[in-house]
Amino acid sequence: MPLIPLPLQNLVSALELLPGIGPKTASRLAFYLLKAPDELVQQLSSALAELKTSTGTCKMCFNITLAGQDLCEVCADSKRADGTICVVEDAMDVLAMERTAGFFGRYHVLQGVLSPIEGIGPDDLRIRPLIERVKSGEAKEIILATNPSMEGDATALYLRQLLLPLGVQVTRLARGLPMGGDLEYADPNTLLRALAGRQDMS
Repeated sequence: MPLIPLPLQNLVSALELLPGIGPKTASRLAFYLLKAPDELVQQLSSALAELKTSTGTCKMCFNITLAGQDLCEVCADSKRADGTICVVEDAMDVLAMERTAGFFGRYHVLQGVLSPIEGIGPDDLRIRPLIERVKSGEAKEIILATNPSMEGDATALYLRQLLLPLGVQVTRLARGLPMGGDLEYADPNTLLRALAGRQDMS
């Protein structure tokens, strides 16, 4: 196999670090970018740089927001229902839930799930701020919308144990979602059915 120039090899290696990108796909993307117009490469480069410098985290729900902006669009929206908080694993899940156009409450982004194998424990997630929100806020129902996986279920059960003593209703999305699937890949109708058929965990 012929050697390729180091800059191109560095790009291939960097692309391979992305989820779902194997060596062949990384090579195809790198060679495509090599032949692409300069404008496209500059646009991509600028977008990547701006991604890290111009985004931040919502101080209330830990969703993605603009840098220097304390609250995300959902938390800043006074029309949303304060009584319901939907707990999700990451910001992509917020987007998936919003696509259903059927949820009008608030969110809380854990930024991961419990995973002893990967060394991720409760202190590594945004669990403590969630408990503080429930204790000090108007929340009446907490919807546990973690993914239907072993880690997602374990995280939901752990949160249930912490939340029930606080006097809130704890519900879980109905099993309209495929086992082992991710919310971000579910179609809006499936998510809407799962949301409507959520189950009480009390």
